[in-house]
Amino acid sequence: MALSRKEREEFLAEAHVAALAVDAEEGRAPLTVPIWYQYEPGGDIWVMTGRDSRKNRLIQAAGRFTLMIDRLEPTIRYVSVEGPVTDTTPATLDQLREISARYLAPEKVDGYVDFASANHGDQVVIRMRPERWVSSDLGTV
Repeated sequence: MALSRKEREEFLAEAHVAALAVDAEEGRAPLTVPIWYQYEPGGDIWVMTGRDSRKNRLIQAAGRFTLMIDRLEPTIRYVSVEGPVTDTTPATLDQLREISARYLAPEKVDGYVDFASANHGDQVVIRMRPERWVSSDLGTV
C-alpha cells in the first residue's frame, strides 16, 4: 500500500542509511552507493560527500539523483525519492557533526568527526529538492 505524504516524509526523516543512485558515464550502469543523509519533513534532503569524489562529479553532471530507503522491521517499507540538485556548498564542521550525530551513538560522534575531518579531505553538501516519490508499506507479508 502506498504511503501518504505525511507517512513517507516521516519515514524519510528517520535515520536510515540510503542507497544513492545517479546516472553514470556512457556504457556504465548508474552509480549506486550507501550514504548518510539529512532530511526534515517538507524540506530539502542533503548529503555530504568528497568534493573530488566520483559521486559528486556524477551528481553535478546529472543535476539530480535518487535516494532509496527501506526497512524490514516492524513492517516491510520503502521510500524512493528523486529530485534536482538545488545547491552544492563546501561542508562545514557543524554539518559533519550534525550528520554524524544522526547516525552514531553520542559517545562516538567527536571521535568520528575528528577522524573524518583529518582523513576524508574536502567535503561538499549537496541539497536535493524531493520531486518524485515512490513508496509502499507491504506489511508483515
